[in-house]
Amino acid sequence: MRTLVLSDIHANLTALEAVIMDAANFDRVFCLGDVVGYGPDPNECIKFLRTLPQLQVVMGNHDAALSGIIEVGNFNYDAQQALTVQASILAATSMEWLELLDLEKDVAGIHMAHGSPRNPIWEYLSSNFIALENFSAFTQQVCMVGHTHIPSIFELSKPRKIRLLLPEQGDLWRSDNRFILNPGSVGQPRDGNPKAAYVIFDDGDETWQFRRVAYNVPEVQARMRNLGFPIRHIERLERGV
Repeated sequence: MRTLVLSDIHANLTALEAVIMDAANFDRVFCLGDVVGYGPDPNECIKFLRTLPQLQVVMGNHDAALSGIIEVGNFNYDAQQALTVQASILAATSMEWLELLDLEKDVAGIHMAHGSPRNPIWEYLSSNFIALENFSAFTQQVCMVGHTHIPSIFELSKPRKIRLLLPEQGDLWRSDNRFILNPGSVGQPRDGNPKAAYVIFDDGDETWQFRRVAYNVPEVQARMRNLGFPIRHIERLERGV
């Protein structure tokens, strides 16, 4: 079975559509949260995502904010402004769907969370030390997270020893060790590469392939300008930072 692994779509329908076309053949979809936030297409992304096969989704911090579960005031100023714009266009059906998302899931022997297994909403897995502390928070071999918008793997190579990998386009990963994997961001990459990021997991040979695909960034930026999104979030799409 081929699984499409997505995270941090951030209401960027153009990027999501590019990923789906590039991935081509897959049997199910795992989404690691933040379907909304930052981008111009929250309703369209939710509607499109729900058409995908065997969909499994966990809640991200932006999903939680727009569904009223956490306070928008917990975000920085620009993120608050983006959430305010999105709240003004978010349909009631979209909000109801966001409210029902789980904070974490165990699916097919894989643990799913947005931030980290010990703090699914807020924690960033941004260092080996933080990653090491999180291996005791799940029992499966594999945990998948998002939130940092950076494709990465934290492998528990030895007891209390972490190896960090930063995969690039086309890299194939397989390991018998326990690891935490981040597919990167579909809608707002932050690793210096503006192309949408995702992963294909093939459970037949237990491989994880990291992929990137270009999309029409200026088109998305134009929609964001028309809706009044913060300039920082508009400009960062073209730089991938």
